[in-house]
Amino acid sequence: MTSKHLLLRGRLLSFTAEPEGPEDRDSYVYVEDGALLLADGRILAAGGFDEVRMRAPEAEVIDHRPHLMMAGFIDTHIHFPQVQVIASWGAQLLDWLNTYTFPEETRFADASHAARMAERFLDQMIAHGTTTAVAYCSVHKASAEAYFTAAARRGMRMIGGKVLMDRNAPEGLRDTPQSGYDDSKALIAEWHGKGRALYAISPRFAITSTPAQLEMAGALVAEHPDCYMQTHLSENHDEIAYTARLYPDAPDYLGVYERYGLLTPKALLGHALHLGPREIGVLRESGAKPVFCPTSNLFLGSGLFDDAGLRGQGITNAIATDVGGGTSYSMLQTLAEGYKILQLRGQRLHPLRAFHWITRGNAVALGLADRIGTLEAGTEADIVVLNAHATDAMALRMERAETLSEELFVLQMMGDDRAIAEVYVAGCAQKSGTVSIL
Repeated sequence: MTSKHLLLRGRLLSFTAEPEGPEDRDSYVYVEDGALLLADGRILAAGGFDEVRMRAPEAEVIDHRPHLMMAGFIDTHIHFPQVQVIASWGAQLLDWLNTYTFPEETRFADASHAARMAERFLDQMIAHGTTTAVAYCSVHKASAEAYFTAAARRGMRMIGGKVLMDRNAPEGLRDTPQSGYDDSKALIAEWHGKGRALYAISPRFAITSTPAQLEMAGALVAEHPDCYMQTHLSENHDEIAYTARLYPDAPDYLGVYERYGLLTPKALLGHALHLGPREIGVLRESGAKPVFCPTSNLFLGSGLFDDAGLRGQGITNAIATDVGGGTSYSMLQTLAEGYKILQLRGQRLHPLRAFHWITRGNAVALGLADRIGTLEAGTEADIVVLNAHATDAMALRMERAETLSEELFVLQMMGDDRAIAEVYVAGCAQKSGTVSIL
């Protein structure tokens, strides 16, 4: 289908590599008076405004100056059914699951409730500048159907899957090894690779799956190597001890997933806080990706992620909100808390690497950098427009900002949904609702 061209004008920032330090100007492209030419859900051209305008002089121009245009943010670990238990007081991981999460997720057996929550969940994604997320649905097949249906309606590139849980969860929140396999298989056939949807095989974690179910999950991974696999790893000391009791023959927590063939470059392992040397070696060899969830790690008192240590071993780390254990849908706030955790670790998160992480960096972790995470011609037109003057406090601070890195750091530390001036999904404006080119 041919559609009209749209030209977005503003300052452009797009990363071409992971910045090695504050002065690494070769890792990104910045254009002061830039433009993006969009049509049919893709970026046709990016560069200086005058040059790009010549490509399509008839294009409608949307002027976002003086705001900054970047690739839409990518959240690699979030729980869609937890939108109404975010900010629930006073527990560590296992108590939090039993007290808040599991009772809430039982409500998603109701397809109409799941559909309503899916729309509200995606509203929050858009409001905070997130255009792609990797989400856990509930154990109910209907929850995943609601999630993918809502995302398809908006044209979003979303990844997700129904969780597999056949023990240590309430009645009404358990499947069986066979039903979990069958439901996942059906969802993969219905959604994976259809439109912009991608599927993640989702055993919640070792505690809530029997060996039989993890064997079934491994079979799904083997049968669908182009699907993702997501689960949780070594978030909490009590969780690790419980896992050891359930799987006494495993060499360590990661060894449980290793035994059942779940570790591939498409494996996303939430948290990965308390790892032994053998586990780090297995991560490196398998290509599986740890996912740093800073606001959740702080909220649940779980621990401090060792980003530099893992990266030093050649491991690619993703970063995510982990709502509802995480306390904000905002990838900006996620970066702010990540900065503080790494400070406590004696590590630094420079704003250039921070913004690379939530755009191209997470796209690389997902194997999707050819499609999302940059503003390169040919990629999908998921774009966020950022306003570093969005609040009075930010504007006051920006009076003294002199460099791009200073502006990014203001957004990183002080920004939230108010700093998101506009969001485009596949070339369609989502906040103003005034542009539709699909």
